[in-house]
Amino acid sequence: MPQKITAQGIRAARSASDKRDRDLADELGIREAQLVAAHVGHHVTRINPHPDAWMAEVPKLGEVMALTRNISCVHERVGTYGEYHSGAHAAMVLGKEIDLRIFAKHWVSAFAIDQETKNGRRRSLQVFDAAGNAVHKIFLRDTSTDSAWDGIVATLRLDEQVDTLAVEAEIPTEPAKAKPEKRDILLEEWAQLTDTHQFARMTAKLGMNRLGAYRLVEGEKWVRALDKSVSEDLFNRVSEARQKVILFVGNPGNIQIHWGTLDTIKPMGPWINVLDPRFNLHLRGDHVAEVYAVEKPTKSGPALSIEAFDQHGMLIYQVFAQRDGDADDLVQWRGIIEALPSATVSA
Repeated sequence: MPQKITAQGIRAARSASDKRDRDLADELGIREAQLVAAHVGHHVTRINPHPDAWMAEVPKLGEVMALTRNISCVHERVGTYGEYHSGAHAAMVLGKEIDLRIFAKHWVSAFAIDQETKNGRRRSLQVFDAAGNAVHKIFLRDTSTDSAWDGIVATLRLDEQVDTLAVEAEIPTEPAKAKPEKRDILLEEWAQLTDTHQFARMTAKLGMNRLGAYRLVEGEKWVRALDKSVSEDLFNRVSEARQKVILFVGNPGNIQIHWGTLDTIKPMGPWINVLDPRFNLHLRGDHVAEVYAVEKPTKSGPALSIEAFDQHGMLIYQVFAQRDGDADDLVQWRGIIEALPSATVSA
């Protein structure tokens, strides 16, 4: 995707607008990463995008805000980056507050941003994929270790500091893919699962994907289609019951996981917001096209999830109950799910 406007033109547009970066980039016909790159040499520094390099440094910042989003949902979690496990395909940051599943091939370009705003100094590390879409962002807070910032930027800084960025075409979301002739095999192998991570391998082996499998067996023991507007009801029921959950939001390069309750639910226009002291979620409820209640057998008992998809088949979010021990039989969580309305079938 060529950059249709000069870096100077982008900077002028940025200084004249109070829109968020992603929205302004869309208006200018560029990607968010190109908008950020245009400020290299001003308040932006190009840095090494590889997660191994990041995770060797960011724990020094102490408490920060971690942000991961897709086009329909933003997941923000306050905490400290802790235990890191590298991997050629997938890496992990493990912690009850900041918990990530990282896919390094999508960590393509990255920037350290240090700017003065009307609300004061704002510093962040931001990484983008090959198409110029945000993968993960880390924002400093008043409680962060400010003194570590300069050293981290110096360590991660790239030699080449240019204010333009070439990006690739976006890879479209894979639509629902099913093999109706393998429905019985799918059901048979589903019943034999012992871990939720086996599900993707099972469906791939059968020539299907997650959404295709759900559609194919909907109405059977394992899957129930829910009303597409169910998200606010779900979050409110979780809040009222003080149900601890594990809530996943991600994009191809990163999945961010929240552990705990959802306390303060605030709808605002098309947005359904969770506004808690150390966790915020911002969901475009009008983007949700399909929702499923799903059960998968595991060695430690059934895994019961709510999973929401957009009109293109992208997984927007997943929610599981948080088990507090082997004796937790998820009675409350099952009750929350059973109370949610099923999808209505058009005549």
